[in-house]
Amino acid sequence: MVKLAFSHVTQWVFDLDNTLYPPQMRLFDQIEVLMTDYVVSAIGVERSEADRLRAHYWRQYGTTLAGLMAEHDLDPDPYLHAVHQVDMSHLEPDAALADHIRALPGRRIVYTNGSAPYAERVLAARGLSGLFDAIYGVEHAGYRPKPERAAFEAVFAQDGIQTEKAAMFEDEPRNLAAPHEMGMRTVHVAPDPHDADHIHHHTDDLTGFLARLR
Repeated sequence: MVKLAFSHVTQWVFDLDNTLYPPQMRLFDQIEVLMTDYVVSAIGVERSEADRLRAHYWRQYGTTLAGLMAEHDLDPDPYLHAVHQVDMSHLEPDAALADHIRALPGRRIVYTNGSAPYAERVLAARGLSGLFDAIYGVEHAGYRPKPERAAFEAVFAQDGIQTEKAAMFEDEPRNLAAPHEMGMRTVHVAPDPHDADHIHHHTDDLTGFLARLR
C-alpha cells in the first residue's frame, strides 16, 4: 500500500536536521546553544532573554534567523556561519539509508532551513554525499524560512520541482502544510506521530520506510 502511494513520485525532497539523521544524535542541541550565544552578542541581552527570544522567534517567524532579521535587521550570512560550527564527530554513516536513497527513481534534493554548506557537512558525516542532485539552504529562499509557502515556491522554482510528482520528508509537522497544499505526498519523520490532515504518512525510521518503496 505504501509503495503504491508513491508510484507517481519522481522528485524527492528531504529536510536535513532530525530527518536525514535521527534526533537522538542531538546535533540541533549544539545549534541552539550557538544561536543563543549569537543573540546575546548581536543584540546585547542576558542569556536567559536570548534563549527566550530564540524560541519565540522560531515559533513566530519559522526560524530564529527570520525573527532577528525582521526585528533587529540582522545580517544573515555571519549568523548562518556561526551557528553551524558544530561538532559532527558523533554522527555515524548509514549505509542502508544511502542505499535506499540511491534507489529512489528520479530527482533527489535536500532542502533545509539551515545553510547549504552546513548540509553538505552533515551529508558527508552520514555517508550520504553524492546521492542528491542539489542541496538548498535557507539562503536559496531569500532567507525566508519553512514553513512559509513562498520559501518552498522559491526553492522549487529554482529546482524545477513539479509538486504533483513530488514527496516531502520532514521532521517538523508545520513544515509539511505548504507542500501538502501544493499537491505533494508528505511524510512526517519523527519519533511520535502528529495527527493532521496535511500529513499523509508518519515514520520513526526513515531507512525502513524507504525500504518499503523499493
